[in-house]
Amino acid sequence: MRHVMVLNAKGGCGKSTLATNIAVFFARDGHQVCIADYDTQRTSLDWLAQRPVDLPAISGVAAFDEGLRNVPRNTDILVIDAPARVRGTELNELVRRAETIIVPVLPSAIDMKACSHFMDELLEIGKVARKQARLGLIANRVREYTLVYEELDTYLTKLKVPYLGCLREAQNYVRAYARGMGVLELPEYLAWPDWKQWEPIGEWLDSKRSQPSA
Repeated sequence: MRHVMVLNAKGGCGKSTLATNIAVFFARDGHQVCIADYDTQRTSLDWLAQRPVDLPAISGVAAFDEGLRNVPRNTDILVIDAPARVRGTELNELVRRAETIIVPVLPSAIDMKACSHFMDELLEIGKVARKQARLGLIANRVREYTLVYEELDTYLTKLKVPYLGCLREAQNYVRAYARGMGVLELPEYLAWPDWKQWEPIGEWLDSKRSQPSA
């Protein structure tokens, strides 16, 4: 079972939206996918409750209450929607459960400063330092051609962590969430710009670069 975690100590950076869309990415490819929701707000589980039965099945567990003990045994991909404000021992414990970690960052001075502190701590964790967990960064909810996006793009490019690309701020993510869908499941005529932005992210997730060496 592969564990893919969406993680950032900063709240409100779109972890649950990213986690649900990553789950859809893998489910559409035929994998048995489960979402472990560690956030007591239950955003990922509420999304899952709206999911149409005719779309690829995704299971879910309330990890904030029961941990991972009820994850279905046939799961290929476990997508972990991590809580905000994790530090120290709790952060170490979460990272111990993941082979692939994606960190979303919003285009704001506050989020970039918070990301700097968080990445300093994350990169010092033994499993990450030994490359037993692979990291990827995503600029999330961006408005292209704005100064703050250019600042975020420059900042993420300079970090010594793979920068996978950006996801725009779009109503398509809101529409998809309300229907229990991912943006990749919306009609092409409506969501093709978002599909294009997901291409490099999907390529990385499918590549050996996103997983530790055996």
